[in-house]
Amino acid sequence: MSLVKHLLLLSLAAHLGYAGVLPRSGGLNAQNVPCSLTLLYQNNLNASDDSNHVGFLVTDPTSQDEASQACASLGQALLTGASAQNHSSDLSLSLNYEDFAGRIDANQQFWIDGAILTLSNESIALERSTSDGAQLSALCSNSANASEPQNSTATPSTRLSVQAGTNTYQGYFNKKSFRFLGIRYAEEPPRFEHSQLYEPQGQIINATGYGEQCLQSGGGSEDCLFLNIQTPYIPKAGSESGLRPVMFWIHGGGFTGGTGADPLSDGSNLASREDIVVVTINYRLSTLGFLAIPGTSVTGNYGIGDQVTALEWTIQNIAYFGGDPNRITIIGESAGAGSVRTLLGSPRAVGKYQGAVAMSNLGGGQDLGRESNYGTTYSLYYTIAQSYNVSGSQLVNATNCTSSTSEDSVACLRAANATILNTYSSAPRYVVEDNIFVNTTELNLQTPDNGTAYVPTMFGIVDNDGASFSNLPINVTAGNLTGALQVGLDIDASAAASIISSGLFPYVNVTGNWTIDAFNVTQRIATDDTFRCIDQATIFAGAANKVFPSAYYYQFDRAISGYNPNNLPGAPVTPGYPNGNPNEPYFKLHGADMPWVFGNFYDEFRDDNDLYSVQLVSGLFAEFIRSGQPNPSQAYLEARGYTKTLQAIQEVGQWQPVTNAESQGNVRHLDYPGSVSSFVDAEQCAWLGYPVDYYVQQ
Repeated sequence: MSLVKHLLLLSLAAHLGYAGVLPRSGGLNAQNVPCSLTLLYQNNLNASDDSNHVGFLVTDPTSQDEASQACASLGQALLTGASAQNHSSDLSLSLNYEDFAGRIDANQQFWIDGAILTLSNESIALERSTSDGAQLSALCSNSANASEPQNSTATPSTRLSVQAGTNTYQGYFNKKSFRFLGIRYAEEPPRFEHSQLYEPQGQIINATGYGEQCLQSGGGSEDCLFLNIQTPYIPKAGSESGLRPVMFWIHGGGFTGGTGADPLSDGSNLASREDIVVVTINYRLSTLGFLAIPGTSVTGNYGIGDQVTALEWTIQNIAYFGGDPNRITIIGESAGAGSVRTLLGSPRAVGKYQGAVAMSNLGGGQDLGRESNYGTTYSLYYTIAQSYNVSGSQLVNATNCTSSTSEDSVACLRAANATILNTYSSAPRYVVEDNIFVNTTELNLQTPDNGTAYVPTMFGIVDNDGASFSNLPINVTAGNLTGALQVGLDIDASAAASIISSGLFPYVNVTGNWTIDAFNVTQRIATDDTFRCIDQATIFAGAANKVFPSAYYYQFDRAISGYNPNNLPGAPVTPGYPNGNPNEPYFKLHGADMPWVFGNFYDEFRDDNDLYSVQLVSGLFAEFIRSGQPNPSQAYLEARGYTKTLQAIQEVGQWQPVTNAESQGNVRHLDYPGSVSSFVDAEQCAWLGYPVDYYVQQ
């Protein structure tokens, strides 16, 4: 069957617009894409400039007669000569990269409307077409015009279908990626049971809209185990050629909130800018995801099990969507980072991914006498009994599910109102040592071959992560640093006095506002105690004990927005900086790293370096996903035209892994162009009880 006939059948299935999941029925014979499709978009990550750029679709070789029909069957037209000339820079850079990647030849020719386009000497040339029977790839237009991924929706002209096994997934494309949303990876599991892989047969599945988020305070459903895919490439049927590396994103939210549909984690910008496939997932939260009751079959870690099930679905199916199942990097922020840490030691997860990134993993928090050691349980796991004593028993009492037998209590909880269970103020949210998904009290970092995944690993934090988990010392008398520390850290006067007498966390008059300056002391301690120290120690031990083949560490020194319960001010407005001056002191808050990693920066740029740093940082993380190390090659950056990123790397140097020498921490400070230092606050961490060699000593 010809390329065009295949594409027309494909187009029919997509344009009929079936909702939900329907069985294959008479008269509908949806086909997989019979040729590979590549979406090209020269993405500079400047959302305000998107309207000045266009995307292109590239098919496999076909005859001149069929080229225009091939584009039409996708709801598009052959690229016009005028459009090619108007966007010659974008087009030549995109095609030059395809040449660099070995997917086309240096002098490749393409059908366009009434002409042939040739890539020659890293530029394009047009010549009049001939009908000599040549088989050339068609360059099609891309009519999707969304300037931001979250504003794009499927239209009749942008729908397409992909067959995965016996199932057909109806997705669509925007100007930056092919998109398949709301894909069920597990059937809704019975309450307090682990999810099982969803393996439908012969289904037509609508993947043009997000699935329900998992139940949380903002709403949602128990039926929520969906994932989303953004990809720059769809291979032809049966092909495993050209598969791209996969970013498997696990959202944060304290194990009580969050969703894989968060606009900040949309993968379209990374797909087009860095040529990778992005998978984002939902997983069960709070009580429904983490309740554990001693002596019963309710053993917790259901949310962690969901993540493993989603990984299994990805391994089985992602090649149909252009992703390489043998190059999956798990990455998450906050509770997502805690999930990555858990999966690094999970016997059910190890072997299912090839790299790991933990952004602002929590831990520590045991040695200050803090009433609320919020971060401890993200790195030091409760037993089932401990989790139950901390939160489960209170939930049982609050729902009147107390009973003379544990089995009756469980039966009551299975029948209880789901919203009440998941929004209870002390709902369980703890990873536990269940001996199914977690069989150690903490990640084993002492020796290699100990059950911990032997994969390239990266950890890091935002400079002021702790500012999001400290309290402003409101109504504390100016100059009363002891009182400020008590309020800010939930500690007693003795602990506050000990901090002050250490001399390691001095009060500094930076802003002239005593409350803010005192809070700056508090947040530094909270950042060290809950984030920085434990994560530096993790990476150091992973390197020193050769638990990981390579280990990298970073700190974000440029950020915007983030989790801000104290309503802290951003970068101050100064002359020439109406949107805030990022060169002046300001708090870089928890979660503010996501726009940089995903390239989804939708605030107003404060200066040019905001854009350049987003380009740089997303490129460093994407390279880690591609190759297990964060240094894109000069040849790659030149082929893509990423001049500012190349300049920064040449100025600062290669990002080196952490070594087993404490003086060579190799902390990469992420800014533009950035800098390098040894481990930050090493003396302070040692005083807090978490020295850099904390795990090495165990």
